[in-house]
Amino acid sequence: MGQVFNKIQGKDWKEKQIRKITDKVYTKLINQSERVSPTLTFEDLYIGVLLVFNDLNKRLPGPHFDPPSKDEVRAIIECDMNLDGEINSEEFVKFIKRLTENTFITVSQGLILTLVVAPTVALATKRATEGVPGVGKVVQKIPNSIYASLITMAIVMFQKSQLDSDY
Repeated sequence: MGQVFNKIQGKDWKEKQIRKITDKVYTKLINQSERVSPTLTFEDLYIGVLLVFNDLNKRLPGPHFDPPSKDEVRAIIECDMNLDGEINSEEFVKFIKRLTENTFITVSQGLILTLVVAPTVALATKRATEGVPGVGKVVQKIPNSIYASLITMAIVMFQKSQLDSDY
């Protein structure tokens, strides 16, 4: 449970994670390119966006996020502050922050639902089913923590099946 709460540490945690990912991706792109200047072209930028979304999908719990298309990236590319047609490190970080601002909100909502609502619903359903003949005696013998964990796991599996059915 503590590991999950580490994921919801607010804006500082989000900023550090985005910075860590963007620095790693930017360094990788610069090292792989044979260019003299440490800047990215539009093609490099789009490859960077794909790599950042790949890292986000690996690190964040919950649904995976589809990266934007080239046209979507082209439409919101206003991060070239010095207007030289290329993106430096700080411009790349600013662009990725702008591009990923809603991903953490989605993850946070899913985690809150799973961590707060699911166990509450589980305990409420346990109390409601304790009076049902036949089932009630079995439910009473199950400890609250195990029952809450089982119901929470069922809700997570339901959420996952809903995401899988979208594809």
